[in-house]
Amino acid sequence: MLVMVLITNFSFAQNDTSTPYSIFGLGVENKTATGGLTGLGNTGIAQNKSAEINLFNPASLSGIEPKTFLYEFGVNGMYSTIETDNLSENTTDFNISHVVMAFPINKNIGLSFGLLPYTKVGYDIDIERYIEGSNQTYTSRVTGSGGLTKLYLAGGIDITKKLSFGADFTYIFGSIKQESSLFYESLVNIVDENRYQGFKLKTGLQYNIINRENLNINLGGIVELPTNLSGDQTRSSNTTLSSGTYIVIDDEESYSLDDFELPLTYGFGITSTLNKNLTTSFDFTKLKWNDTDQSINKETYTDQSIYAFGAEYNPSPRKSYWSNVDYRFGFNYNTGFLNISDNTIDSYFVSAGLGLPLSDLSKLNIAYSYGTEGTVNNGLVKENYHKLTLNLSFIGSWFNKAKYN
Repeated sequence: MLVMVLITNFSFAQNDTSTPYSIFGLGVENKTATGGLTGLGNTGIAQNKSAEINLFNPASLSGIEPKTFLYEFGVNGMYSTIETDNLSENTTDFNISHVVMAFPINKNIGLSFGLLPYTKVGYDIDIERYIEGSNQTYTSRVTGSGGLTKLYLAGGIDITKKLSFGADFTYIFGSIKQESSLFYESLVNIVDENRYQGFKLKTGLQYNIINRENLNINLGGIVELPTNLSGDQTRSSNTTLSSGTYIVIDDEESYSLDDFELPLTYGFGITSTLNKNLTTSFDFTKLKWNDTDQSINKETYTDQSIYAFGAEYNPSPRKSYWSNVDYRFGFNYNTGFLNISDNTIDSYFVSAGLGLPLSDLSKLNIAYSYGTEGTVNNGLVKENYHKLTLNLSFIGSWFNKAKYN
């Protein structure tokens, strides 16, 4: 656990994913949103656009226009500086963030399905320790990789002209690999592969409280029920003596793991549009980690709060290409769910984005984010990052009859 990170000396090796706090739990959650919502600080609980897929609240799917088919593909890249009070290293990270689709069943019902990373794990930590009672040292290395994937099916329906309801059924699966190596006169290597799977359910509501020519206000709320992910582990270990002799200690033993508990989550949001060209959003989300019956170390898990704000400007009238571009800004503050050495591992990011039309039926959403996570206090680790997100979305047509002359 992160006690290892706190001891004396360590370094991070470059990897496809490199984030030090992914050593905890199931890893670091994928924080990239669909459409232009990353540029809006990951707000979206009350957002409802007919031409965008919104994964934050399934109730928004009821607003998809008839005879359309929405699909979107996203990627992101990150450049990070990871530091302690006396060390600093740079890492790079590139990921596919999501592949999602949505379409209407009829005028008031919409469905969406897709595949996206749920968590990611990537760390490579060298730790130098003193042998008790001597000045000699030995080195241990802990390496982690993998993560979990989310496969979902969601639907939204209009209950009335102002009120919509949605549900999101998600299957979570994947594996996390951790390799521990000790170097002193011999090399001891232990490889654990932990596999998890399980289902979770999220429900959402959206209510349009004001719908006027120059003002539109939506309210939104979500509840994500607590659930358990079942797990099992395969462990293999071996040792190599200094003479080069290779000995297998334990060849692939399988074990059952305790279930990992995901907490009750609830949130609400408000989105307002003024004069059809200035939209602002505010979201608040709470994750009740204190109620889960689990811990990594004492006082490791703590209730988590997320505050997010976003603003989007759409020029009017739209007479040129740049007047058809959406301009976005966002801010997100996350109190975090880890408490280590009396420090809460919180994070924040600010974002700016553009929605660039490629044609009448496609758009490229670009977002740049700068953020930080953690602290260098008490021997902990801080990560500063620059992140670029690209989401490419298309609108297709369904059930349109061909016209013949």
